[in-house]
Amino acid sequence: METFTKLFGSLLVFVYHCFDRIVIRGYLSGLSRPEQVVYFFREVVGVPVVDKQVLSQRTCDYQKWVEAYGRNHQIPVEWAEKGVRKEDYVLPPLRRMVKKNAYGVYFIFKSMEQGSTFRCSVPKFPTKDPNHRILAHQRSRFTHYYFYVRDEILGPMVIRVASFFPFQTTYYLNGHSFMEQELNKLKIGFRKNDNAFLAIDDVEPLQAAADRLSPELIRKQLDYWTLILGPKFSPKERSAMNLSRFYAINQIEYCRNFVFKRHFPIHKVFERSCELGLWRLTAHKISEIFGVRLTKKFRGKLSTVIEQIEHGHHVYRAYWKNAFLKQYEKFSTFLRNEICSNNLSDFGLKKCLDHLDAVRQKFQIITDRFAGCQAQWLNVHVDFPLLQRIGLPITIGSVRYPGIKIHETRIIRLLEVLLHGGSHLSGWTALQIHQAVLTTFGLAEKSYTLNRLRYDLRKLKGHALLQRDGKRYAYRLTPKGVQVALLFLFFHKRLCGPLANSLFHHQPDPAHRPDSKLEAAYHKADNAIQDIVDLLAA
Repeated sequence: METFTKLFGSLLVFVYHCFDRIVIRGYLSGLSRPEQVVYFFREVVGVPVVDKQVLSQRTCDYQKWVEAYGRNHQIPVEWAEKGVRKEDYVLPPLRRMVKKNAYGVYFIFKSMEQGSTFRCSVPKFPTKDPNHRILAHQRSRFTHYYFYVRDEILGPMVIRVASFFPFQTTYYLNGHSFMEQELNKLKIGFRKNDNAFLAIDDVEPLQAAADRLSPELIRKQLDYWTLILGPKFSPKERSAMNLSRFYAINQIEYCRNFVFKRHFPIHKVFERSCELGLWRLTAHKISEIFGVRLTKKFRGKLSTVIEQIEHGHHVYRAYWKNAFLKQYEKFSTFLRNEICSNNLSDFGLKKCLDHLDAVRQKFQIITDRFAGCQAQWLNVHVDFPLLQRIGLPITIGSVRYPGIKIHETRIIRLLEVLLHGGSHLSGWTALQIHQAVLTTFGLAEKSYTLNRLRYDLRKLKGHALLQRDGKRYAYRLTPKGVQVALLFLFFHKRLCGPLANSLFHHQPDPAHRPDSKLEAAYHKADNAIQDIVDLLAA
């Protein structure tokens, strides 16, 4: 991390790290085993025979309650359609909730999915107890409810509740949503797109909000919504059994986010990083990043790959056991290093929600090592399409400005006069610039008229290379214009011109060259270009 900020500190707007996606499973610890279920129905509820009808009655009661809850609160309850992404489908209701500054459930999906439940069967051979039934765990396909909730603390979240006994629950949270709620409470301005902060007034409260996501806070909100949306138990049942939920982390993601300045070519840098990472991030290097020695007893996945998630959106992944590191860029300025784990035991961590801080510390160390490797790969020259951008026409408002080509002689002459003809405190008027160009290059007035000059000045002004001096019709180069002028003139007079002349007209004899560092550098460039030509020809 220190290496990354040292190399790219001047190009970064801000950096922050936080939890991203968190998937938590909720288990009824008092009803997780068959013998507990038998005790619950026989001793607490008072049902002598625990058969399929008894379990189905609980399912029917809960399903009726969900339908009534949606009807009473005017919440849509729909079946999830195949091929339709749930998050995109419920986005309009969420936006209406945000606009009204309301909190609560705003949509309910029904979906047929695999889940854990109990199977009840009659013993094969008769027993002394005629009411004896065999209960065993099984996985079957049944209805699950997805409650889409906008929480006042955790932000938008999803709660999946199984409609079959023992009513397992799954919670889908996002650390960025929690941070957004915290910043809104502090009234700190920010700009957020999807699950990324792209701009903020103050970075310190952003990182402080990320660090405030604690197990106690999450458990309090999950208990609240589970009590409201989960299956109902009577006070007698709750007092007789331990019906509190045990929360376990099923999947978790932790990310480091680097927000670059908008003009930095982050996409080109990311492409270069992927190319180097595919062959430099070996199996031993991956194990070193994860902090585990690679031995013959290793079991699991260990590889690197580039995946295309969407059209034009690639993700670099490094797999290790049931976890992986990934890197991707978004919005042309945003670079993210992220670790995702589907089994915390790979890291020697416990899955209980109480160990969330230990997970944060462990993942911070791993992403820090990965950022150090990425910094070395990214510390390279990249392709910045400045000449391509300036060469394309642009439209500002209703005005269209033509592009500026690097081979335009008129533009080269104009930039040279503006750059080397002396600086005027009050700027250059069009007549002064026109006279300077004619005098410097010995041109006739008919070959370069004043109207042509005004056309060229308009192009430079449209591309932000030239600016007016206040309200006067006097012009001077902008800081960007000075850099572009130097680049154009350097390319033509100091680089392209001498190299082109030595390749096509006159090849200087290296044995009799003058004692000049510049001339020695030109000879090296000639040899390098010739080597490239020979390699391409071969």
